[in-house]
Amino acid sequence: MPSDELAAAGGCNEEQAPWHSEAMTPALRHTLAAVLVVAGAAVPASVSTAAQARPAGLGVTGWVLSGDSPSVVRSNAAGLTMLSVDGVTLQPDGRTITNPDRANAEELARTGRAAGLHVELLLSNYSNRLGDFDRAAAHRLLSSPENRRRVARQLARAVRHGHFDGVNVDLELVRRRDAAGLVALVRTLQARMPRARTVSIDVSAQTSAAAYRRHGYLLGALGRAANVIDLMTYDDHGPGWSGPGPIGPLAWQRSAMTTLLEQVPRRKARLGFGGYGYTWPAHGTGHDVTDAEARRLVAADGAQAVWNSTAGEWTARLSDGTVLWWADARSYALRLQLARELGVGGLAVWRLGSVDRLT
Repeated sequence: MPSDELAAAGGCNEEQAPWHSEAMTPALRHTLAAVLVVAGAAVPASVSTAAQARPAGLGVTGWVLSGDSPSVVRSNAAGLTMLSVDGVTLQPDGRTITNPDRANAEELARTGRAAGLHVELLLSNYSNRLGDFDRAAAHRLLSSPENRRRVARQLARAVRHGHFDGVNVDLELVRRRDAAGLVALVRTLQARMPRARTVSIDVSAQTSAAAYRRHGYLLGALGRAANVIDLMTYDDHGPGWSGPGPIGPLAWQRSAMTTLLEQVPRRKARLGFGGYGYTWPAHGTGHDVTDAEARRLVAADGAQAVWNSTAGEWTARLSDGTVLWWADARSYALRLQLARELGVGGLAVWRLGSVDRLT
């Protein structure tokens, strides 16, 4: 997806929430770096806990935006096993997809493959026109066998021509009535993919079986049809749909994944990690920030960042009343631990270029 979109592949427990966002202002980019003060002690503005490189026994998917520099892939590749390139969008008619930015998307794919990564092309139903995911377009696709076959052919062609290793389905705001169509799409993609290609699917996090069904997910069938299921356990809180709070608190992540695992094989499930932050200003609506930007905002304000061990994230309040929450490399290390405790296949990181480097 182009960088001016709220990019796909996020997961939230509120339908109106923008699962992934990409809004970096020049002011944030140019804020001076300094130090954090945590519990009264100064710590470097880099990160206090480094993540492992390519953790043993776990697969790690990293999402990257089409339009990002290949250097973002290279700098994180040692911590990944799979790369998902946000590359094509479902059109409003539900029967066609946009052409990928072939020059950039294919360069990102080549960079990933050169690093030994399995590279998938991501399909999203995000709409710049709506400023949200296009629920109607998803319905037109999923409710029509003809449209599913047509889009599957287009995706298979894009995968083949771009030398991708598979496709990552990220259709959000799916209606309950389209749940069977979503399973059918994954099955159709599996049948249409070039030989030895994979199909993964992103699932919005919920904490009950009924809620997963209500949001259009037949987990058992999806678990059988897809090669990998990325559970998007982030955006539990965010500006515009909730008050201040952690992006993906540990207890909520554990609950959502435990529910998913009642129907999905552990080896296929990946725990989502949102490596970014949000701001909640005293007036108006906040926005997303990268890990580095969150630290810069806090340092420039002279505020105090506090590590919340229960959530596994950082929080701070600026002098103008703005509240921040963000998850960094220290947070990621805890999610690696949680993934091992749950016995799942790995993690899925939104997104490279926003999160602290994974190596």
